[in-house]
Amino acid sequence: MTSSLTPGTAGRAHRALDTLHSLTYFVPEADEEFAAIGLRPGRMHYFASRSAAMGRVGAGVVTATFHNFHPGLVARFVPAVWDVAAPAEVLTARLRVADLALRRLLGEDVIGGADVAEAAGLARSAAEALSAPGRPLYAAHAELPWPGEPHLALWHAITLLREHRGDGHVAVLVGEGLSGLDALVTHTATGRGFSEQAARATRGWSDQEWVAAVADLRGRGLLDDDGLTAAGVALRERIEAATDALAAEPWLALGPDGTDRLTELGRGFSRQAVAAGAFPPGLFAARR
Repeated sequence: MTSSLTPGTAGRAHRALDTLHSLTYFVPEADEEFAAIGLRPGRMHYFASRSAAMGRVGAGVVTATFHNFHPGLVARFVPAVWDVAAPAEVLTARLRVADLALRRLLGEDVIGGADVAEAAGLARSAAEALSAPGRPLYAAHAELPWPGEPHLALWHAITLLREHRGDGHVAVLVGEGLSGLDALVTHTATGRGFSEQAARATRGWSDQEWVAAVADLRGRGLLDDDGLTAAGVALRERIEAATDALAAEPWLALGPDGTDRLTELGRGFSRQAVAAGAFPPGLFAARR
């Protein structure tokens, strides 16, 4: 492809849509549906549901593809989780979570409406333009069947777009010399995404490990008492720009009008879901 995107297009599309995928890890329906197949609430079903498309993988694969979790935390649940529920069971339960949660948060009128059907068609067109080389987590999800109902097809397409972008993002982080913990610390320092409190509570790093990472990043000139230094800001901006570049192909295929329309629709659905309580309070920084 020889065309280029307007700067920020891929990132805006991602932010507009990703809420509709990521909410499935936090809604009460997740605890209920995964408990029905034997999984404990919280990180056990997160690790299982996000990695199940890859099959009965071990802790090393999950740690590598997810990137910012403590290896010891992952190893507490993987691969033992597959003795509780097979990957196919987990994937079926995850689709039920998406169905129930989206119906509750958006309402049946929206779920059955023309806007969701339009968004599903646009998102599928974007997702079908994705390519798999170097994208292990995306490639695993791309082998799953497409759901028939529009709201679930939309959710599946967003999942493919998300994991494809995430694989590229991990590659950029590694290329910039950031470990998973380094990436987490510098990202929370931007004031976007997870709050520092939530990141420290959910990713498994000890206080000592977090403090040591901060000290190392200070020594590298990326952090100071006020947060990110100018070099740190430049690094995070460079990472986002490179991630956008690696995530360009679906939006180039969809075209400016289609991308703008899907971004608009996704932003509206996401705002409605957040307003309806899709996430627990305090999870995200105020600037999200």
